Amino acid sequence: MTAELLTADLAGKPDALSALADRLARHDPYRALPALLDDEPAGILLLGVGAARHACAAAAARMRLAGLGAVAEYASAERSLPPGPDTLVVAVASGGGDRELCTILDTYVERSAIIVLTDAAEGPVARYADILVPLLAGGERSGLACRAFQHALALLLLLGYRLGAPPLGGDMATTLRRCANATAGLLEQAREWVPRAAEALRSPAGLYLVAPAERLCSAQQGALALRQGPVLVAHAAESGEWSHTDRYLAAVSDYRALLFAGSHYDDRTVDHLLGLRGKAVAVGAQVPGAALEVRYPGENDPDVGLLTEPVVAELLAAHWWAERERARPAAAG
Repeated sequence: MTAELLTADLAGKPDALSALADRLARHDPYRALPALLDDEPAGILLLGVGAARHACAAAAARMRLAGLGAVAEYASAERSLPPGPDTLVVAVASGGGDRELCTILDTYVERSAIIVLTDAAEGPVARYADILVPLLAGGERSGLACRAFQHALALLLLLGYRLGAPPLGGDMATTLRRCANATAGLLEQAREWVPRAAEALRSPAGLYLVAPAERLCSAQQGALALRQGPVLVAHAAESGEWSHTDRYLAAVSDYRALLFAGSHYDDRTVDHLLGLRGKAVAVGAQVPGAALEVRYPGENDPDVGLLTEPVVAELLAAHWWAERERARPAAAG
């Protein structure tokens, strides 16, 4: 695992997104759903570990907006929705957590319909699948599974559409092509904005990533990338909750926030943060008081934003990881 490998994984995002878009334009991965389900499931259980669980939580929230009984659960939970024909189980295996997923899937196998999203078609989780959906994320040599998170989230949103949750953007193939374009733009301009953002956000207290409830997974995925790659202290917080929770940390630390913009409470968060001598970098919108704004095409589309914006934190992780690697030989000498 190295910063160079993560940078290469991230550089491959636009092509991987385009390939997934082409695949979905020709092939519906959920075409067997009508034969698998007699009626709309009473409960939809989404399971994942790490980043996959964060993707599941965002997709479950979208499904609930349409009245679907969806819940994202820890794969390590001892109990969740009751098994049976009224429960649809969706498991995401994206590079970790096989033991936890297999343990909980044992409860549902042959009792509930199971969909598995994974690129490990021969892996232990795949054998539980009534419908097996490839992520098509490709090999990620850094071990951080950033593309797998993005593809899993897209495919979970698509599942919601197939179950009756209307898309907030366009059709998924079109959305993915727009995400590929947006991600390519952020990558092409990275040499300009990444060093500036990294300098504004540098703090011995670590980094706090703040996002609206609907897109909290962006902050969670970013925090995970920062922990796994450069091994930095990183935490995720919800925008509206920030003034009631993390505000107190900002009062006693050199607080730096990467703000995924779009909440009704962004202005309040930044006002409070600046009053406590902190700094924020905003992603995806103009936020008065932010030290820097990182913008990209398509940011106003809910699906494009949700699927694109995590790359901002992932590129920061690669930048700080590379810095850390360069510092090691100097320290040794």
